[in-house]
Amino acid sequence: MTQPILSLQDAALSLKGNAGQVDILHGITLDVHSGDTLALIGPSGSGKSSLLMLMGGLEQATGGRVTALGRDLTAMGEDDLARFRRDHMGVVFQSFHLIPTMTALENVATPLELAGARDAYARARAELVAVGLGHRADHYPAQMSGGEQQRVALARASAPRPDILLADEPTGNLDEANGAAIMDMLFDLRDRHGATLVLVTHSAELAARCSRVIRLRDGQIAAPAHQDAAE
Repeated sequence: MTQPILSLQDAALSLKGNAGQVDILHGITLDVHSGDTLALIGPSGSGKSSLLMLMGGLEQATGGRVTALGRDLTAMGEDDLARFRRDHMGVVFQSFHLIPTMTALENVATPLELAGARDAYARARAELVAVGLGHRADHYPAQMSGGEQQRVALARASAPRPDILLADEPTGNLDEANGAAIMDMLFDLRDRHGATLVLVTHSAELAARCSRVIRLRDGQIAAPAHQDAAE
C-alpha cells in the first residue's frame, strides 16, 4: 500500500485552561490515503474540530506524531508549518474567515500571491467562476450572503491546488439550499483538483457522501463505520 497522505500515530492534544490542563484528544491513530474523502462525526465536544486542526498543523500535538505528505508536523515550527499549509493544504472554516477589506477576487488571490504565483488574479477569477461567483469578483464580504461568502472561502482554499483540503463544518452556518450547494462544490473541487478531502460535519447527508466515516467520542475514535449517522 502507498504511504498515507496523512498519518496520526497515538496523537494527543492537551491544552491549559483557567481550570488547569484539559485533555482533548487521546491516542488517535489514523491513516488517510490520497484521494480519500473522510468525514469526522460525533457529538459536540467530542474533539472533531481539534483533530482536524492537528491534521492541518493549526494545533500542535502534545503527544504522539502527526505526518502529512511524509513530513513530521510535530517537529516543525510555526513558520515552517505556515509555509507547508500554503503549499499543500486548503482549509475551509464554518465562519468563512474572509478578509473584510478585500474583494472576493482579492481574498482568493491572496494565498496565490503569497506563494509567488504570477497568474494569481487570473487563477483566482477562474476559481470564482467555478463556484458561480464570477459576477461577484469585485464585491466585498459584507455585500455577499453567507452562502456566497462560503463559496469565496472554498475558491480561496482550492485555488492553490492543495493536496489536502480540510473543511470544518462547511455547511454549519448555511440554510438547507446553500448547504446542499456547498456540498456539491466541495466534491466538485475535490474531483477537479484531485485533493484528499477531510471534513468535520454534523450533516448525515454530507457524511454519507464520503468514502469513509470516523466517529469520535470523548476525544477518541469510537467506531469507523460507513453506516454511522452524524449526530
